[in-house]
Amino acid sequence: MSMTTIKVSTELRDRINRDAKERGLPAAGLIESLLDAYERRRRMESFGRAFRGADAEYWDEFASWDLAVGALHDDV
Repeated sequence: MSMTTIKVSTELRDRINRDAKERGLPAAGLIESLLDAYERRRRMESFGRAFRGADAEYWDEFASWDLAVGALHDDV
């Protein structure tokens, strides 16, 4: 993997290094884990907005599938 440099304030660099050290990670590992968590949270928020916006037709189909899956489990 190739490396690059990003410009951040000295204070931010120190915070990153301090928190990375506390977690036993290199600075890049901390940044990557924080970015992964941020991106996951955004995906979940997007999913939540779409889910809340589902119309009655969706919920009718959902209920039908829920009953069908439940019936399959009852037979086992």
